[in-house]
Amino acid sequence: MIEDAGVLRALYPAATERVRKKQLDHLDSHCIRFVGLSPLVVMASADADGRLDASPRGGEPGFVLVADATTLLIPDAPGNNRLDTLTNILGVGRVGLLFLVPGVDETLRVNGRASLTAQPQVLQRFATEKRTPKVAIEVRVEEAYLHCAKALMRSRLWSDESRVERSVLPTMGQMIHDQIGSAEPAESQEQMLARYAADL
Repeated sequence: MIEDAGVLRALYPAATERVRKKQLDHLDSHCIRFVGLSPLVVMASADADGRLDASPRGGEPGFVLVADATTLLIPDAPGNNRLDTLTNILGVGRVGLLFLVPGVDETLRVNGRASLTAQPQVLQRFATEKRTPKVAIEVRVEEAYLHCAKALMRSRLWSDESRVERSVLPTMGQMIHDQIGSAEPAESQEQMLARYAADL
């Protein structure tokens, strides 16, 4: 087991100057463009005891708003109502974000301080015909950098050949039914999709 940072560092070459310099303390024009094209961001957070959570957030490209070069606004769309991420933000106030753009192997990483707002003037910016969010997450950017393509290239995430049929796994209803030992019939895929439709 490796427990010493010096031992770990000895296993790897030093980070190049380019890698060190690409970390910004704000969003430049390239980062802003990336956020505007992204329909999916994974938000990592932790509670006061260090328990971690990573939550996907999705919407139309540009659903995350760039208020300015150091501020992002993310609407809280309907989910499972556990409020894990929101509770972590209340307790610790920091998040890590990973933005993805379909077809692009590079990703954008943003780390910063986070807070919650229910101010009407902020929430109104996310109003649609279907709803206005109850809460928005405000992220004050401290670190932003474009991440290299190697991980997505290795995974071939966007390749048609990498796609699998949904049928390779049981339905979500069946998996949860098995996990919780429910006596009720498992929800079918069709029932789940119909239930989700009202909250998309």
